[in-house]
Amino acid sequence: MKTIFSPLHAGHSGQMELIAGAIVPGFEKPSRAEFIRARVESEKLGPILPPDIFDLAAAKRVHDPDYIDFLPTVWPEWEKSGRSGSAMGFTWPTRGLRGDVRPKTIDALLGFYSFDAGASFVKGTWEAIKSSHDVALTAAGLVKGGERAAFALCRPPGHHAGAAFMGGYCFINNAAVAAQYFLDNGAKKVSILDVDYHHGNGTQEIFYSRSDVQVLNLHGDPMTEYPFFLGHADEKGIGEGEGFNLNYPMPFGTAWAEWSASLEDACAKLAAYRPDIVVVSLGVDTFEKDPISQFKLKTEDYPKIGKRIAKLGLPTLFVMEGGYAVEEIGVNAVGVLTGFELG
Repeated sequence: MKTIFSPLHAGHSGQMELIAGAIVPGFEKPSRAEFIRARVESEKLGPILPPDIFDLAAAKRVHDPDYIDFLPTVWPEWEKSGRSGSAMGFTWPTRGLRGDVRPKTIDALLGFYSFDAGASFVKGTWEAIKSSHDVALTAAGLVKGGERAAFALCRPPGHHAGAAFMGGYCFINNAAVAAQYFLDNGAKKVSILDVDYHHGNGTQEIFYSRSDVQVLNLHGDPMTEYPFFLGHADEKGIGEGEGFNLNYPMPFGTAWAEWSASLEDACAKLAAYRPDIVVVSLGVDTFEKDPISQFKLKTEDYPKIGKRIAKLGLPTLFVMEGGYAVEEIGVNAVGVLTGFELG
């Protein structure tokens, strides 16, 4: 299996985030990707290739164009305002406030285009975002060209980014961009299987009224877990999309037996949908030692995930999402991929 990877991800480094009442160094850090890249090499998964360069047309098919145009302006506008450090919002247009009028200052725009203070910018953030987008599209091109599977080692991740908002360390929704790319290049239906611990709220929001992309999420129950305000089992899509969004919320402490039962049901629903291609939003923060998650999967469980996905018998794009900087992130992420290869 070929892996696509860009060293430009490292420019998004040293950013801060607001979590649990404190401004702290971001949990989403460069070592995440480097642990995974090193494991791809040591396990001889396959060649690691640089991305091709793409314009942003594909991103603007799933995101509002004005939102995409905003992202590269953040750091220059932040610097122009006389500040350094991390650029992040602190005011959001919640219930009772005007969210339909685009403001003009950088502080207001950061709140307008986000849902939390977890997607902050430093000088190299935009280049990292763009390279992550290019990584996803390059890997998608391999699958479109006939490869059984490819791995997009994306950083920053993407599944919390919606049509017009960032959050949860995510800016451009790489999995959604890839799914749209497949549809624009001959696929009739695509399934996105999100196995990250946190609900892929952005992916759900983007495709919620569409029937050409099935979205299946296995995740922590939003009654107790971030992102809190989406991911309930009764969210099944609307209009043309009704029935094509499936959520599997699970409680703190969920281990392999219960989690794998949800995976089995999701895979059965996916197979019944009969997509042309599967996009896997690959988060491994379901791991028992993950610093910000509450599931109890073990290292030996991850190859079994890959093996089950392989049983679907469909062209598959793996897009890296979450899983935080414990050394096992590389072992577990590559475990899914080697399990798929052997499945």
